[in-house]
Amino acid sequence: MRAVVQRVTRARVVVGDNVTGEIGVGLLVLLAVGGNDSAETVGPFAEKIANLRIFNDDAGKMNRSLLEIGGAMLAISQFTLYGDARGGRRPSFIQAAPAEKGKALYEDFVRAVEALGVRVATGVFQAHMSVELVNDGPVTILLDSEKLF
Repeated sequence: MRAVVQRVTRARVVVGDNVTGEIGVGLLVLLAVGGNDSAETVGPFAEKIANLRIFNDDAGKMNRSLLEIGGAMLAISQFTLYGDARGGRRPSFIQAAPAEKGKALYEDFVRAVEALGVRVATGVFQAHMSVELVNDGPVTILLDSEKLF
């Protein structure tokens, strides 16, 4: 799995004319499922993100997690995080999971985060979405379950 994790003061996702997910303070997570991912990948990745110490403590240091601040998460499926443009100008998405597997593991991720006690809002899988956010800091972290970066 790959994720772009952004600390936000607010974020929302719109599909067509409908807001499908909206949060205040918390994390916007753009999530991609890779072809090598499995159900065993989901829990540890969800816990990693929910426990990232990227929120400020009383001293202004990034020392608190989403769980500690009681924030919410907006989880958006974004297979393009597996886009590989090293070979040319048109990205290859061969490393991304097929849609059926991607959807299942994305939904498993959402449930795993909810099981940790976090309120999760979502977009719509495979829909064209408009994502709006106010990045706080700005703080943006890149994660890969295979620890490639």
